[in-house]
Amino acid sequence: MKDPATVLVTAIGGIGVGEQIVKALRLAGGYRIVGADINPEIAQSVLVDELVTLPAANEPEYVDTLLAAADHFSASAVFYGSEPELRVLSREREQIHDAGLFLPLNPATVIDTCMDKAATNRFLTSLSFPTPKSLVASDLDSLDVVDYFPVVVKPMLESGGSRDVFIAQSVRELRSIFEFLPARSLIIQEYVGRPDSEYTVGVLHDMDGVFVNSIAMHRRLTGLLNVRHSVPNSTDRDDLGPELVISSGISHGYLDTFPEVTGTCEEIAQALGAHGPINIQCRVVDGDVYVFEINPRFSGTTSIRAMMGYNEPHLLIRRHLLGETIQERFPYEKGLVLRSLTETILPEGKDHQALMRNRP
Repeated sequence: MKDPATVLVTAIGGIGVGEQIVKALRLAGGYRIVGADINPEIAQSVLVDELVTLPAANEPEYVDTLLAAADHFSASAVFYGSEPELRVLSREREQIHDAGLFLPLNPATVIDTCMDKAATNRFLTSLSFPTPKSLVASDLDSLDVVDYFPVVVKPMLESGGSRDVFIAQSVRELRSIFEFLPARSLIIQEYVGRPDSEYTVGVLHDMDGVFVNSIAMHRRLTGLLNVRHSVPNSTDRDDLGPELVISSGISHGYLDTFPEVTGTCEEIAQALGAHGPINIQCRVVDGDVYVFEINPRFSGTTSIRAMMGYNEPHLLIRRHLLGETIQERFPYEKGLVLRSLTETILPEGKDHQALMRNRP
């Protein structure tokens, strides 16, 4: 019999979304958390009650091993902590549901649109939402038509944590980046706004598509932990500020309702047809919200939101596993939350051999 308080969370290592979900569930209290990762030696092992190792998401045995772990521990829900797993679980969602597991996953159409940056841009443009100028490039010759520097260069499919994302301020720099990156389908996106105008916005619908609430974090882009890439502005675009900055996936800042930002993002999530969490990255320019990325999943700020009383994983469990009614636009706290590095000594017996024995 499945235990409604036992939850399996994948990809909990690497300071990513999986760790954020674990922290949020710990803040809620009352859960037995089974953590999973491809690496058995992770600092996050001290945050979970059980730890299992899983193969990589692209391995043929991934889903069967995941289901075996959920069955072994009588888990009632699976929360995915990485984008590769999100793609696999989206394809295999029926198998997960048939196993009696709650899987808070957006519809495949939403996932396909949001994880393809060109499709995201087409969607936003078709509904007249402000968007940065964009071009999909697959060869060097296609770069010569770019005339809106500076630009942000990123892989068209997936770039979680701003992986392989760079700034180019000239055609020469753009061509060099294109030759350097392994991906050959890149999106060349206009760099918009100043670093102090960036927001991360969460919009939550339940799994029936009913709107629940939204929250925004005004990012503080300071320090090595929160900045992925920073270069002096050498263009004539003084409106962009002296430094051009790409944020990392480790975000912190001031959380509030920010209706002037969340209002637009709520419209976008509704137009997408969200059933579950949506996370939107944007900058505000002259009062307009320019969206440059939409993630159809939980956020790298999930635990920070939970600290403010906006606990998305817990809310979805309450709504769908416990049958509770969630108040639309429930109140939550506002305030500045900052992050730093911490160190962890694994307790005796938490070596990789002991952890591997928990694998079903």
